[in-house]
Amino acid sequence: MKKNWRNVLLKSHNSIREALEIINNEALRFAMVIDDQERLIGVITDGDIRRGLLNNLSLTDEVHYIMSRTPITATQATSRQKLVEIMTRHGILSLPIVDADNTLVGVEFLNQHSQKTHYKNPVFIMAGGFGTRLQPLTDHCPKPMLKIGKKPILETQILSFIKAGFENFYISTHYMPEKIKEYFGDGSKLGVSITYVHEQEPLGTGGALGLLPKDLPKDLPIIMINGDILTNVDFTRLLNFHVENDGDATMCVTEYDYQIPYGVINGQNGKIKSMVEKPIQRFFINAGIYVVSHRVIQSVPENHRIDMPKLLEQHMSERDQILMFPIHEYWLDIGRLDDFNRAQSDIHSLEFEH
Repeated sequence: MKKNWRNVLLKSHNSIREALEIINNEALRFAMVIDDQERLIGVITDGDIRRGLLNNLSLTDEVHYIMSRTPITATQATSRQKLVEIMTRHGILSLPIVDADNTLVGVEFLNQHSQKTHYKNPVFIMAGGFGTRLQPLTDHCPKPMLKIGKKPILETQILSFIKAGFENFYISTHYMPEKIKEYFGDGSKLGVSITYVHEQEPLGTGGALGLLPKDLPKDLPIIMINGDILTNVDFTRLLNFHVENDGDATMCVTEYDYQIPYGVINGQNGKIKSMVEKPIQRFFINAGIYVVSHRVIQSVPENHRIDMPKLLEQHMSERDQILMFPIHEYWLDIGRLDDFNRAQSDIHSLEFEH
């Protein structure tokens, strides 16, 4: 009970956004909900938040909508051996400790999970775009090699994956491929393996899958990401979600709010029934990050032009195992000059500098 577990306490009326901030900022990686007498009434994990977003809840909704009301707990009398057994059996790294009337008194931790996990799953980065909307910055530099802070976007991406335990990279190139190859080489300077596949002609956001080696392990889905995405999404949680739900492909999605700039009038038979002033509509949009299983990869012929949405639509009709993974972490598609300028200011306040 060494860590300050009181930093992760919430009341049921707190917002999902407040729970999210706790989970992202505190070492415990979960939040506990208590009543006015400090009795434990619920626990919130990252997965609870993502499921809530998929069920059309917003970050301003209260946490009682998403919390687990029957959390696994133990008492102070529980032996260390038994605590480890409980956490191992349920696949959790921390366990709330309560007294006889369910008042929260602390948290125990499964410290034996401290060793870093290494993933053999390939990471495929799409880095062949022209970046025309970022001209003149891209006149003599491919967009993924533009510097955000002190490093190119592509290097920040690769370092984020390395930090998460990934070490096998493929990079798809087209525009100024030599700039990328000269900078990264075979990846040995970063302690990883980098292999390049080159698009002779632009193949769309999904066509480069057909250029990957045919001997990729069939049991290891790949993570695929556009080379102009700046994000601190948890790639291990994304991969685990895909595997646990038997996905053919998983698309990361992020919320996008659009405010209609006028009052919206609903009428019937010539009479006004309701009026809403400047309503906000909420959508999920494609975040340009995917997990793709062998079934989808092998369906793309070599040098076949296709975009990822079209490719995934084809597989939706076959097996209906195309999943969506809502991301609530930082995400920015650096497609325009204002995005590029925003990234320059964001990079200093986020954990991207390694």
